[in-house]
Parts: sequence; structure tokens; C-alpha cells
Amino acid sequence: MTTIETKLGWDVFKLGAEAHIIIDQEVCQSVCQMRPCLHVCPADLYTLNDQEEVQVDYEGCLECGTCLISCPHNALTWHYPGGGSGVQYRFG
Repeated sequence: MTTIETKLGWDVFKLGAEAHIIIDQEVCQSVCQMRPCLHVCPADLYTLNDQEEVQVDYEGCLECGTCLISCPHNALTWHYPGGGSGVQYRFG
């Protein structure tokens, strides 16, 4: 049986010239207590750094938009990667 981790490993990620997910740290740190983005991303790309700022490794983004929907304070700017960059799914 093939695991989800194996299937995700088949995907190809082409990096764009710039990040397609931007975090407004001021909003994130000043009003967001729960930080749902740390828990909802299916690729587990959100972490806290030493300064307690939320960081995202956008390079592995599955482009599902879950983080954007879960952010209660609109601290994320999210758009699809441009011009042939982003995720390319391989086996569904």
C-alpha cells in the first residue's frame, strides 16, 4: 500500500522568482493567538522561528489554500505561483 507521504514525494515543485505566500508579521503577532496556520497545512510548511514569528516554506506548497481560509485575521497574502512555477502533481 502506498502512503500519502510517498505519493507527495512524486510531486514536482518548480520555484518561482518570488514567494507566493506572504505573512504580515505585525498582524500575525499582535492579534492572532491560536495561529491555525501552524496546524492546518497538509504539507506542514508553517513553523515558529526563535522570535515567535510564523514562517512558511512556500517551496513545498500544495496550493490548496487551506492556510488562507484558516487565517482569521487576514494576515496572509496568497496567490498561485506565476508562469509555470508551483506544484506539478504526478499520480493524483
